[in-house]
Amino acid sequence: MLSNPKDFYRKLDAFLSEIYQVGSENIIAIVLTELVNFLGKDLRIQNGRLYELDVENFVLLHHINLENIPESIQTLQLDNEAVQLVLLHGCYIYNEPRLISMIRSGAAQLTPAAFYVQKEEHVWLFVFELLTGWEREEIDFSLNTIRKVLTARISSETFRNYLHQAELIQRSLLPKKSPKIEGFDIAGKSISTDIVGGDLYDYIEYDSETFGVAVGDASGHGLPAALVVRDVVTGLRMGLEREMKLTKALEKLNRVIHRSSLSTSFISLFYCEIETDGTVVYSNAGHPPPLLVSGDESQMLDRGGFVLGPLPEVKLKRGFAMLNPGNSLILYSDGILERQNRYGIPFEMERLRKFVMENQHLSADELMNLIIKTVYNFGGKSKWKDDATVVVVKRLK
Repeated sequence: MLSNPKDFYRKLDAFLSEIYQVGSENIIAIVLTELVNFLGKDLRIQNGRLYELDVENFVLLHHINLENIPESIQTLQLDNEAVQLVLLHGCYIYNEPRLISMIRSGAAQLTPAAFYVQKEEHVWLFVFELLTGWEREEIDFSLNTIRKVLTARISSETFRNYLHQAELIQRSLLPKKSPKIEGFDIAGKSISTDIVGGDLYDYIEYDSETFGVAVGDASGHGLPAALVVRDVVTGLRMGLEREMKLTKALEKLNRVIHRSSLSTSFISLFYCEIETDGTVVYSNAGHPPPLLVSGDESQMLDRGGFVLGPLPEVKLKRGFAMLNPGNSLILYSDGILERQNRYGIPFEMERLRKFVMENQHLSADELMNLIIKTVYNFGGKSKWKDDATVVVVKRLK
């Protein structure tokens, strides 16, 4: 089991982002190597093998930490039952002794796991062995996530000429201005590190008594992350406009994201519905918890559940809060908290909490812009390394 899940998810996100930084040459072999060397200890993975389909056989191209490879696994037949299972499911963990013998490298008592990726007629098969202490949910989540991101990476080369169109599409989805809600002051802004980004924020106006606010962060950057933003914004609007319950709409949205094959495969999302009397109903799907500030007191809105996308089904819980007159609700993405100064120290939540408390008298627009400016200066005014989003909702006195 992961000793520190939060640190691991950051590490995984860094790994996924790196997939988009390396060149296309040998990217498949590089992913195999980095998966074993960078994430192997956390996931209890070792002995990586990479195969490529050659007509009716998968031929071994590359391997990590193996010596004296048996001839029986240097080539895997396409009709091999163990191979067919991974091709059917995308990712597979072999617990059955009969199947283990078909694909194991020879390392005794180790459980094999595999996944495949495909680009047009090219098919690659990744095979590993799991050390004792591995957890099925962690392996399923991580390998499926890596598989989807790698598929998106090799597929995205085909779409590079469409980046400008993607930028226009994304701009059309994000709010052009903040809503005017009687008794509230609202402002938001998102900064992308690439032409298109993975952060989102949105407002949904239901009637004169209720409005919704969403903030999300897709893993990775660029076009694949932007595709998730597109799916989430359109799916969220459609689901909620059909008067679905908040958690049910997010759970259905999770299934949509999970089925997507041309995008990064997970997104954190916070969504809340605010009534004009200040009642806040929300659900937090793995997103950095928004901060509700009331004078010298603050509250973190963290009730919800798992991030959206990697698992076919998730169950989310609702949370409740009260936005009283004079209170401020600060929604943001992790690009705010994780921006580092020249000493490698991140901005972090406590610094944000203190800053908001000292400046809660400002208007929503002033506070939103000052947060972004302060965090930007904290990082030495260097280029943003991650997408950054801030939304401020103030209830007027």
